[in-house]
Amino acid sequence: MEKLQNDLLLRAAQGLPVERIPVWVMRQAGRILPEYRAVRAKAGSFIGLATHPEMAAEVTIQPVTRFGVDAAIIFSDILVVPEAMGLPYVMEEQKGPVFPEVIRSKADLAKIRDANPEQDLKYVLDAIKIVKKELAGKVPLIGFAGAPFTIFCYMVEGKGSKTFSQAKKMLYADPELAHALLQKITDSTISYLKAQVAAGANLVQIFDSWAGILSPAQYSVFSTPYLKQICDAVTEVPVTLFAKGAFFAREEMAALNCATIGLDWNMDIAESRRLVGPNKTLQGNLDPCALYGDFKTVEAETKKMIDQFGTQRYIANLGHGVYPDIDPDKVQCFVDTIQNYKA
Repeated sequence: MEKLQNDLLLRAAQGLPVERIPVWVMRQAGRILPEYRAVRAKAGSFIGLATHPEMAAEVTIQPVTRFGVDAAIIFSDILVVPEAMGLPYVMEEQKGPVFPEVIRSKADLAKIRDANPEQDLKYVLDAIKIVKKELAGKVPLIGFAGAPFTIFCYMVEGKGSKTFSQAKKMLYADPELAHALLQKITDSTISYLKAQVAAGANLVQIFDSWAGILSPAQYSVFSTPYLKQICDAVTEVPVTLFAKGAFFAREEMAALNCATIGLDWNMDIAESRRLVGPNKTLQGNLDPCALYGDFKTVEAETKKMIDQFGTQRYIANLGHGVYPDIDPDKVQCFVDTIQNYKA
């Protein structure tokens, strides 16, 4: 095992005692930081930045330097997986990701392949190796991927959506095709996460960003079995599941072979602990909008959150990614309040 100067995050994930609560922030490497915006301008585009290992490594480390968070998370995007499978995307300003081609038939499915991380995603693995060298054991590095159902949404819909009705249509109209695509995504995701671990990731997080558009019954059929495969396959490091909006699946996720379950801000903390049980770590879950408050409000809301979670089997975070127009000093206040918390 790698010797880390600060291993609070890993100990909390494994249920070991910690002397203080570890904290990191989803989207901590991003537009809230002027130093990120400077590197992004140099790269010319989001995808240009994500595919340039040295620049991706630089922005990964920025929040560790700036905020003193207890972990770095590799700067990348969940949609690198469909691209590696042969379905490229473009990032359109104001619109977000757009896939010129989509998967709607067996013929479409036949055109894509299983991703080969060492070839197709070498730029991410190279960025991880650079970050590990630069961090020199200071804090752990988190790797990540999108959950199969969330990736499926983009590959079928072709863009972001409030309803993902084209993607959900396939679940009803052609469930066999849906399962075939989900299995292909799952196989590629397992390979990708294992490659991230081999490159140096100390923990991995699976983002099921669109989990909340499914009914509980559909989630049990089209998401959980594929998450189970990933959790069962990635045994080298702790795995965190973060399923936005899937309040109904907390017990189901608790039965999976993961270390940590991330909560969004709509999930009641005491209820979540009861549903998940004592043998998993919880992560989250401050509403990112709380960081628009003044410093006293940020501090009060953060303390209120910790009082409910307690100090053990807990990783502090927001309930979703930090919004790009939030003052970095408010993020610093959030981090400092957690790191200075006394029960």
